[in-house]
Amino acid sequence: METESEPYVRLATLRQLHQVVAELNTARSLADTLQTVVDGIVRGLGYELACVNLVRPDGDLVVAAFAGDPAAEALITGRVGSRPAWERRLTMGEDWDGLRFIPHTEGWVLLEDDVPQWHTDGPDPRFEDEWHPEDRLYAPMYATGGELLGVISVDRPRNGRRPGAWGREALQMYAFQAAIAISNARLRANMQRALVRLEREQQALRASEESFRQAFEYAPSGMAIAEMGGDQHGRLLRTNDALCRLLGRPASVLRRYSFSDLVHPEDIGTLLRTSAEGGRAELRLGRRDGTYVWVSLRNSVVADAADGPRFLLTHVEDIEERKRHELQLAHRASHDSLTGLPNSAELRARLGARLCRRPQSVRAGAVEALDAAFEGRPEGVGTGEHGYDGYAAAAVPAGPGPGGEGFDFPAGFPGQPEGPYDHHVHAVAPDSDIDDGTKGLAVLFCDLDGFKSINDRFGHHTGDAVLIEVARRLTTGVRDGDTVARLGGDEFVVLADGLGAADAADLAVRLRNAIIPPIRVDGRAVRVGASFGIGWASCGMSADEVLRSADQRMYIEKRSRSKAHRRAG
Repeated sequence: METESEPYVRLATLRQLHQVVAELNTARSLADTLQTVVDGIVRGLGYELACVNLVRPDGDLVVAAFAGDPAAEALITGRVGSRPAWERRLTMGEDWDGLRFIPHTEGWVLLEDDVPQWHTDGPDPRFEDEWHPEDRLYAPMYATGGELLGVISVDRPRNGRRPGAWGREALQMYAFQAAIAISNARLRANMQRALVRLEREQQALRASEESFRQAFEYAPSGMAIAEMGGDQHGRLLRTNDALCRLLGRPASVLRRYSFSDLVHPEDIGTLLRTSAEGGRAELRLGRRDGTYVWVSLRNSVVADAADGPRFLLTHVEDIEERKRHELQLAHRASHDSLTGLPNSAELRARLGARLCRRPQSVRAGAVEALDAAFEGRPEGVGTGEHGYDGYAAAAVPAGPGPGGEGFDFPAGFPGQPEGPYDHHVHAVAPDSDIDDGTKGLAVLFCDLDGFKSINDRFGHHTGDAVLIEVARRLTTGVRDGDTVARLGGDEFVVLADGLGAADAADLAVRLRNAIIPPIRVDGRAVRVGASFGIGWASCGMSADEVLRSADQRMYIEKRSRSKAHRRAG
């Protein structure tokens, strides 16, 4: 059974979470936003039922949106639960880092209160973490100031189990983003009503302007008014305090700029592609101290009935925290939780990025051409004669190098892609273990010797400490551009580009010697050895084939040494 601890399950969850969170910002009205929230839970977070209980002005909560069951939706949508009853629920059960889980063994006392509820009968759980039909899971949503906006209620996980740590964090992050989306929808609705009054109620212009001013000035997120048309198109005319604080610039200074002056150079295209009316973009704006902050920028046009558009109203939301969470989730999904090294999925992704389907069948001709082109190069550079120290001077080739990597072939060459040139840097494997000057992508498969006995004698705590120290030693022993990954257990893989056969052999010896010294854990010195197999990545191979080749070479090398030599102690 697939579990949420598996990397590809986490990656799939992350993609789904990113997609449904992005869709929260596409809804325009509050009603659309609420329905998008529950639809996203059912479609992207793995629950069959979801509803949003929204806080009304009188404090009670109304079922404002429902997804997953038309019959249940018709029965409870629009029904109201009292605030005291909800406060009771949000203090019962188990606190899951901001979520509130009430198991069926405690929730029976809630069957008669006035909160609208729906559940189906079902058998008792067969195992500890199985979901019971009367289990309840709530995700409260709070505004920036800590005020309760509403409560998300979910039911019937598709896998039939209570969510684990990963699923809880995904639901918690989604509730956080949903609260922002609902607040923004309310803010947009308020702003839209203010703008309509400005145009339709000319006789009450002063009152309408004051209402707009307050909504603009005291908005919790950044707001700006920019000029439209003419030579000064895009110039900021007015900014609120929240935007000034966000960018660290006073309003008088911001009036000298347009957003195109403040945007990060890499995001200028995103800004220009954003349409004026209803346009939205996520980009970076510059602060006064020279740093950049991620923002969500949304535009709407304030139109004049007689003269057409007059100015652009821009809503600027700080999304730095969300971007940081996304990066953290992406890192956790692609890296080993114990050692911090890239995991198996990330290793295969990096290796696959260097491979193409076309086998490198013209290496000899390319080598001859490049030998002629590089005639007269400094002695020893790229030849491998200095071993690992020598290749460190050559580093990873930035362009054409020995062995045909990066060679441009004419259009129509057999096996080449369409187009005048092939700019892919092809991975080439040396023909033998003898260093003939060919440089390639070496794949060093490392298996620790004697690790199982350490685990058996001293326990997993000591074993984990050994793995962490081995990962540190391997990382210290390679170049900055190389990859050290953990496949799992006591297996590690090193990817090192730009090596010859002698370079790779020297690197394996250096890394083995770095692993052998004793490792101290809780005052005890333990030792492990290491067996290395050297494989070579070559275009035409898959990532699994490359790893399998290195793995086989590692076992050949392990069997070639006696058990006494394999064990480090």
